[in-house]
Amino acid sequence: MNLSIVIPVYRGETLIEPLVQRLAITLPVFAKKYEVILVNDGSPDHSWELIERLSKKHTWLRGIRLMRNYGQHNATLCGMRVANYEVTVTMDQDLQHPPEEIPVLLAKLEEGYDVVYGAPRKLPQGLIRNLLTANIKRTLANVMGVPSVRNISAFRAFRTELRSAFANFQSPTLTIDVLLSWGTSRFTSVRVEIGEAENSNYTFRALVKTAMTILTGYSTMPLRLASWIGFAMTIFGLGVFIYVITIYFTLGSLPGFPFLASIIALFSGAQLFALGIFGEYLARMFDRSMDRPTYVIQETAGE
Repeated sequence: MNLSIVIPVYRGETLIEPLVQRLAITLPVFAKKYEVILVNDGSPDHSWELIERLSKKHTWLRGIRLMRNYGQHNATLCGMRVANYEVTVTMDQDLQHPPEEIPVLLAKLEEGYDVVYGAPRKLPQGLIRNLLTANIKRTLANVMGVPSVRNISAFRAFRTELRSAFANFQSPTLTIDVLLSWGTSRFTSVRVEIGEAENSNYTFRALVKTAMTILTGYSTMPLRLASWIGFAMTIFGLGVFIYVITIYFTLGSLPGFPFLASIIALFSGAQLFALGIFGEYLARMFDRSMDRPTYVIQETAGE
C-alpha cells in the first residue's frame, strides 16, 4: 500500500525529529511507497528550519510553510490536497499518535471502509476533559450523519480520492471530518495505543472553539434549539397569563413586582440566547462572504 502521511506542525521544534525517526523505521515495513508531508502552520519557533534540514536528509519527506497560523484543520487540509498516494494518514506532531499503530488503521481500511479513526484504548486526559471531548465528538458524529462513530480523532486513515468531494471548498473555518463526510458515509474506528502527549497545543479553549465551529458552521441544530426555546417560552408565557387572570378574578389582586421582574428577566434571557445563536450564524456567513483563503503557502521544501 502506498501512503501519504500528513502532519500539521506548530511549536514542534523538539518533537518533529523524534517523530520522523520513528516514521523512518516503521514506514518501510508496511508501505511500498510513502511520503511524509510536514505543514508548518506559522510556527514561531525554529520548526521550519528543522523541516528544511530533514527534507534534505530524507527524500520521502516534504515540507510546506504557511504564511501564518491558520489552524490545525487548515494546515491538515493543505497537506491532504498535495498528497500523492492513494491512502492518506493524518496524525499529530506531539508523539501521541504512534507510527507503529498505522498498520492497525490500514488493516481496518482494507475491510471496505473509507475513513478509519484511531481510538485510544485508554483515555489520556482527566475526567472533565474526557467528558467534554466525548460530547464534542458525539456532536460532530451527528453533524456528519454517522452517529454510530463516536471515536473521531486526528489520527485517521482515509482514501485520498475523498478530497474530490471538497475540492472547491474555500473557507477559513473548517472541520476535516465534516468535509470527509461529504464524500462517504463508510466511517469506522479501531482501538490503538495512544501515547502521552508532549507539549500539546490543543487546549480547553481550542476544544470549545471547535465545538462552536462544528455547531454553527455545519449544523442547523442551534437554530432549531432557539426555535424550541422560543416555543417553550411562548407556552410558559401563556401559562403565566392564565395564572395572572385566575389570581385576579379569585383574589382580586395581581402578583407583585418581584414576580413581574422574574418573568421579564426570563423572557429577556431567552431572547438574548436566541439572538446570540443568530449572531454566530451571521458571523459564519460574514466570514465566508469575505472570501478569505483557507491557507496561503509561503514556500516548500523537498521534492
